[in-house]
Amino acid sequence: MATLLPLPFYSLSQKPQLQTTSNHRLFRLSAQSRETMQTTIDPISLVEYIPGVFDYVFLNLFRNKMVLEVGWDSDKPGYDGLIDVANRLMVARSNSETKEAAVRILKSLFPPLLLELYKILIAPIAQGKVSAVMVARVTALSCQWLMGTCTVNNVELPDGSSLPSGVFVERCKYLEESKCVGICVNTCKLPTQEFFMDHMGVPLLMEPNFNDYSCQFKFGVSTGRR
Repeated sequence: MATLLPLPFYSLSQKPQLQTTSNHRLFRLSAQSRETMQTTIDPISLVEYIPGVFDYVFLNLFRNKMVLEVGWDSDKPGYDGLIDVANRLMVARSNSETKEAAVRILKSLFPPLLLELYKILIAPIAQGKVSAVMVARVTALSCQWLMGTCTVNNVELPDGSSLPSGVFVERCKYLEESKCVGICVNTCKLPTQEFFMDHMGVPLLMEPNFNDYSCQFKFGVSTGRR
């Protein structure tokens, strides 16, 4: 077991500094927090995700859409450059404005008609359970380039039933590399929940763990904002 030194996180109201690291083995928390957090991770239990050709295609597509929204690009290649652009998305914007910008980026990744048809035709089937399982499987298959290794798991729905509509991220690369709670919450958690609910008709609750960098997606579970 390796003991990892705690570093502070950014608070949700703080603006991030442009800083990245290529050391994916080091768990670093950044910014100022009142509480000192410490965690121990067994490296043997973590499975490192190895990107493939399509992963780089998805990375470049997502980065290009983000650059169009921000109006700026980083000189850094690959994932490090993506994190720089994500940092810039937070600059000179309120948390609400950042969330709205991130939702626009997510929408731009899909043909508009596809989202509308999914929401009208697929989302209502079996009280939304079919669509929740579908998006969980697609998320686990197509988003590992962004988050790292993730698997589909069962989650408990509001009606008490269990459904394989969860996605468990073992260690979120986006959170680890951004080193910022604000970026996690305002450019990922909140806009992703809003995007799936408002534009695909699928409730989603995301539960990031800022101690061990894991994250639990619960499709079919509402955030309770309505």
